[in-house]
Amino acid sequence: MIALADRLPAQTTPPEHPDYPRILALFNEAAGPLRARDVCGALGHEPLPKNIEGTHAKLKRLVKLDVLIEVDAGSFTKKQ
Repeated sequence: MIALADRLPAQTTPPEHPDYPRILALFNEAAGPLRARDVCGALGHEPLPKNIEGTHAKLKRLVKLDVLIEVDAGSFTKKQ
């Protein structure tokens, strides 16, 4: 099985925030799509709007890096 971190394009360096490796590990273990609120809680952040919005922005960045896909509005999963 290929880890999501291994799917990052070679010319793109992964973001340096410490949450990104944890987010990728979370999606490697996930059985289905996750929402930003779920990821935020799994990372141990309080489910405050500012934390959920920050997590959502990180998930969107991983979509732009072609690591995750947004299956529904606000629902993310690993790219197959």
